[in-house]
Amino acid sequence: MEYALLQAVFLPLLLSPVAYILGRKVGPTPAMWFTFAVLLYTTILVINAALSGTVEEHYPWTEQFGEFGFLMDGLASPFAIIIYVLSLILALYSKPYMIHKFHEQYEEEQKINSSGSGQTSVVESSSLSNYVNAKSGLYFALYLVFAMGMLGTVLATNLIEFYIFFEVMLIPGFFLVALWGDGPRRKIGLMFLFWTHAGAVVLLLGFLMIGLSIGSFDFADIKESEIPPDIVMISAVAIAVGLGVKLAVFMFHVWLPYVHGSAPTPISALLSPAMIGIGAYGIFRLIVEFLPATFAELSIWFHIWGLVTMIYGGAMALMQDDLKRLLAYSSISQMGYLLFGIGSFSVMGLAGAEMMYITHGIGKGILFMMAGIIIVKVGTRSISKLGGLAGKMPITATCAVIGALTIMGVPPTSGFMGEWILFYGALETAIEEGSTLRAVTFGLGLVATALTMAYMLWMLKRVFFGKTPEHLEKVKEGSWYMTAPMMVLAGFTIVIGIYPDIFLETIMPYMNGVLGV
Repeated sequence: MEYALLQAVFLPLLLSPVAYILGRKVGPTPAMWFTFAVLLYTTILVINAALSGTVEEHYPWTEQFGEFGFLMDGLASPFAIIIYVLSLILALYSKPYMIHKFHEQYEEEQKINSSGSGQTSVVESSSLSNYVNAKSGLYFALYLVFAMGMLGTVLATNLIEFYIFFEVMLIPGFFLVALWGDGPRRKIGLMFLFWTHAGAVVLLLGFLMIGLSIGSFDFADIKESEIPPDIVMISAVAIAVGLGVKLAVFMFHVWLPYVHGSAPTPISALLSPAMIGIGAYGIFRLIVEFLPATFAELSIWFHIWGLVTMIYGGAMALMQDDLKRLLAYSSISQMGYLLFGIGSFSVMGLAGAEMMYITHGIGKGILFMMAGIIIVKVGTRSISKLGGLAGKMPITATCAVIGALTIMGVPPTSGFMGEWILFYGALETAIEEGSTLRAVTFGLGLVATALTMAYMLWMLKRVFFGKTPEHLEKVKEGSWYMTAPMMVLAGFTIVIGIYPDIFLETIMPYMNGVLGV
């Protein structure tokens, strides 16, 4: 289809005002279905483009920056599909969760107003309805812009274009956290904006060094041999640091537990599975592909950095009582797996890292949706106050177990294929190079997988099994708007686990080409 990628990226942005007006004038249900319809159409465009092989679109832009274009190839297509599939199904999930959130905030504002005036305020259904309508319209408009920013980043064909989309993600993300988050949401929203923007500025410095050295910002013109040796290493480190903030790897992870813990759960389920992994996409595209000699020098450092992140995130997850913070630290650990695979410097390791993005997106999406259902139906995120929910929420419990198995890497889920390929590549490089250091990191990486199993099984036991506390006796299953998306992802992870070539058929040729195999 002509202009397919252009439509997929810009239709959500252009139609976001319609979602706002529908929500404000009619209500959350029409706004949700409109958002779903837009994302369904654009998701079909993305999948169709991915099935067509490599698709490129180029458009005139400005002489200052070069061409504005989009590229769907073996690297970009899995990222693009996961981003839009998650955005699509979470649009449905958003409706009941956000209505619950709007009601909570309305009651809070009523209490504040009544205490300030000294009079008891009566919640009128008409004013509550207007409040929910206004908030739902804004939510779904921001939601569409957020999805568009993520897709634009992974399809960009120009350094400045990449940076613009990279920054576009931050704006709706900030408002979604600051307006509807939990706890000190405005403070946490500003933390999110500060950390990720600071990382983006460092990233931009790396881009400027490369672009000004070769006289072009277009990906097609980037040749490592034309960049001065002293500049190329500095720019690669700047890019790695800037993307490391987005990945929330060790040292740059501080913002993530706060933001994922505070953000509305549908947004947590996009931030963690989809958005932060875009940092790994950037490392693949900008360092592994465009700066191969520099990558060869840095690969062992990526490997070690990833290992430290895996162990740190897993250890911290074991210590959490807050369900969403546990999942946030789990995401830090999982991003370590991606960096560990990239640093393996092998075709299998790199392919495993990209498969880990896919499997983390599916598994963590399920688990964050599970957390949201518990928040809505039980009213607490404290794991110590939960227990025995499997009998009350059988669908949620079953999907949560499948999601946890995916993150743990247990067959027949997609997680097994991701981890198997990743560790195969890491061991392959250690044997070929005869490197004791790489052999040790491989062994410690296996220890990190034991940590992953420990915190996941511990979480499942405390939340879904054991004796049901008295205050949970009347808990019921979530609505179909919330459980159906979980079931779709649960089925998806098993399908990919059984037939991983759905993605590997496009990933492997790309990785072979990048490493010159």
